[in-house]
Amino acid sequence: MTARRTVAVVAPYYPPKVGGAEHYAARIAGALAAAPDFTPVVVTTRLKGLRTTVSVEDGVQIVRLGAWVRVSNTPLSPLWPFQLRYWLRRTGAELVNAHAPVPGLGDLAVVCAGRRPTVFTYHAGSMHKGEPGSGLADRLIALYERHLLPRVFRRADRLVAVSPTSLAAGHPHAVEISPGVDTGRFTPGEPPVRRRQTVSYVGRMDRTSAWKGIDVLVRAFVELTDLPGLRLRLVGGGDALPDHLALADRLGVADRVDAVGELTGDALVEEVRSAGVVVLPARTEAESFGMALAEAMACGTPVVGSDVGGIPYLVVDGESGLLAPPGDPAGLAAVCRRVLTDGPLADRLGGAGRRRVVERYGWDSVLGRYLSLFRSL
Repeated sequence: MTARRTVAVVAPYYPPKVGGAEHYAARIAGALAAAPDFTPVVVTTRLKGLRTTVSVEDGVQIVRLGAWVRVSNTPLSPLWPFQLRYWLRRTGAELVNAHAPVPGLGDLAVVCAGRRPTVFTYHAGSMHKGEPGSGLADRLIALYERHLLPRVFRRADRLVAVSPTSLAAGHPHAVEISPGVDTGRFTPGEPPVRRRQTVSYVGRMDRTSAWKGIDVLVRAFVELTDLPGLRLRLVGGGDALPDHLALADRLGVADRVDAVGELTGDALVEEVRSAGVVVLPARTEAESFGMALAEAMACGTPVVGSDVGGIPYLVVDGESGLLAPPGDPAGLAAVCRRVLTDGPLADRLGGAGRRRVVERYGWDSVLGRYLSLFRSL
């Protein structure tokens, strides 16, 4: 009988919190649980509360640590170095897979691993916000990315870059393993030419994630209101959602904007496969992949993404989707108009997007590479 070895997956956030990095970490934990030679344990943070909780979800033990304070989107606690060492020892972890870019827990896990092999997965390019009022946050991010993060990179045994724009890419001990899509679950709906006229954004809407550019999408939508029956659907939640709805009201389009809320499971799949076009209007290279676009492509849904970060590596402009200049409402509106008014183009992009995801981004292949990496260590 093959001995089972325990791998600690350490991530600052984990489901039920919604996000691409959270989903990625959960997929790795699930693959470890299904493998005959591994046992996963997840160490993450609580969204509220200070006391540590331990639970078992979908066959995976999950340890949630309390956070004393949150700086922007970053939870922190002075107890984590002690707690990480304790839980790594108590669970018998023999390998650590830490996730970032949210600073703190993942970096500490690499430092606290001791002699255990470590794999550090980095999910973003620079997190520099460049937004009004973000001066202090940007200065702290610059210090972290310039001085602390390189030390963590050097200390890890292996780095995983989720795309060529990840800050981990290009290091001698780095490999590229992109996120994946469940192509058996995200499947095509009706041809795009027969779908309702909607422009959809799917993802979180937090003030700390202003680089997602949802305000750009709202401004672009104003220029599309001459299209009969067209609606903007905001799928997801977060503290910035009221800001976007207020902007829509000021611009006179609130009656054509639907705040759908957070969707999971079959409801999310149905929403994506019935959309006219799914848009990710990111402003910066912090968007290193674009999971919402990949899932939409798997559904045969035409996609529009910003020409920034990792999106151009996922979306081939004019072939599997369209790219728009980042931060440019007029440019984004023009690109969306092409998809919404040209049925054959929408159908062609949807079909090509599905083929690209099936060929390159199926979860089985992605997770197989992770398990091979863990075994090699």
